[in-house]
Formats: sequence, C-alpha cells, structure tokens
Amino acid sequence: MSEPGRNEAVEAAVKGELRLLDPEVRRSPELAGALLHPDFHEFGASGRHWDRAAIIDMLATAKEPAPVSASRMRGVQLSADVVHLTFDTDDNGRHVHRSSLWRRAGEEWLLYFHQGTPFTE
Repeated sequence: MSEPGRNEAVEAAVKGELRLLDPEVRRSPELAGALLHPDFHEFGASGRHWDRAAIIDMLATAKEPAPVSASRMRGVQLSADVVHLTFDTDDNGRHVHRSSLWRRAGEEWLLYFHQGTPFTE
C-alpha cells in the first residue's frame, strides 16, 4: 500500500475522476462509459443505488449540469490494481464527501465503486 500522495496509479485515478466531473464527459454515454468498470455501482448522495447502465443513462439525460468543484482530493494505492480516492464536491452549494475505488482493467483504470455522503459546512 502506498502512502497518500501521488504515484502513477493514483494520478491515473485522479485524472479519470476529474474527467467524470467534466460536464461534456458526463453528457456523453461513450465518454462516461469508457471510464466505468463493467461491474460499476454507486451509492449516491441521494441514497439511491446505481448500476453502470442506470448512471450512464441518468448522466446523459440530466438537465444541463452546473460545474462541480472538487477539493481535498487524496489517493492511496491499496494494491497493484486498486486505488482509493477521497474528495469533497460543491455542486451549487450542495456539499458531498466522496469515495471512489478505481480498478485496473488491462492498461486502463476504471471506476469500480463510488459513494457520496452529503454534509453541511
């Protein structure tokens, strides 16, 4: 297990996570889907459980997304093929603690699991 910080695996997961926050990527089933593991699932900040197909559909059909800012992003490589990221987001005043597991699939890092927990400042 690596120390919190940056190594090649953590950098790849951070890059993928930031791409998923990009409104252009979120609106595109192809671009978003390319970043999600086939077995992806999420416990959303809403309390809903999402699978890969449902989250891709929701993102593609959502109203024009507002920019989401991320802060305090940290990553730890848990094994050769797993990275854990934690960060906070602010979506127009809605604050959420986030946790993501990224898994290596061949040469790619794909989002395997995500959880969001709302919080107040």
